[in-house]
Amino acid sequence: MDDISLHNSSSPDSFTKYSNKTFLIDKPLDYTSADIVRVFKKTFKLNKAGHSGTLDPKATGLLILCSDKMTKSISEFIDYDKEYEGIIRIGAKTKSYDTENEEEDVVESFNITEEDIDKVRSTFVGETEQTPPMYSAIKHNGKPIYKLARKGKEIERKKKKIFISKFEICRINETELSFRISSSKGTYIRSIANDFGARLGIGGYLKELRRTRIGHFELKDLNEQIKDIKYKILD
Repeated sequence: MDDISLHNSSSPDSFTKYSNKTFLIDKPLDYTSADIVRVFKKTFKLNKAGHSGTLDPKATGLLILCSDKMTKSISEFIDYDKEYEGIIRIGAKTKSYDTENEEEDVVESFNITEEDIDKVRSTFVGETEQTPPMYSAIKHNGKPIYKLARKGKEIERKKKKIFISKFEICRINETELSFRISSSKGTYIRSIANDFGARLGIGGYLKELRRTRIGHFELKDLNEQIKDIKYKILD
């Protein structure tokens, strides 16, 4: 989900050469987006930092981070469309719609054709509605609902409109579909994977996801590195 995440420091008015900058970051697997913000704030001694659009811990790829005065630009970045590449595992489900939870309802044998897959794919293109997953940061009574999900609880979520401008199935094997998708802000690719499996009638979940583009920003020339996090600073 896209959101604004700002982290303020207790040190006032101390600026470095990394203040008032925009960073393009390649988020590694199993980091939260907030983890990335904390690493950059601490390393570069930033007063304030924020990211424009959450990537789940099980996703990798492009994250835009702004420091100090540049955090005013975050809402602009959030409005940009996004592009992703990934893999949908078909023939099984998980509660989180991704690999955070164990597989369940595994279908050992099924007969799904390329035509079946393409028919389902086409139902997602254009303006549609989706239900956000329980494992998401949407707030209920002031708390993110993923905390309820991890306690085995479920609440009703409102459907939201999204727009998919491109959805390509790049490769198919027995249980996996490799895809490329371009979507409007706030789209849950995990929900698309779950819904894709449901429409095939055999279940599905998001096995891998990588964000490759935000608006006109892409994962290119990220030559600097902190720990295992690659990044570059925009001019």
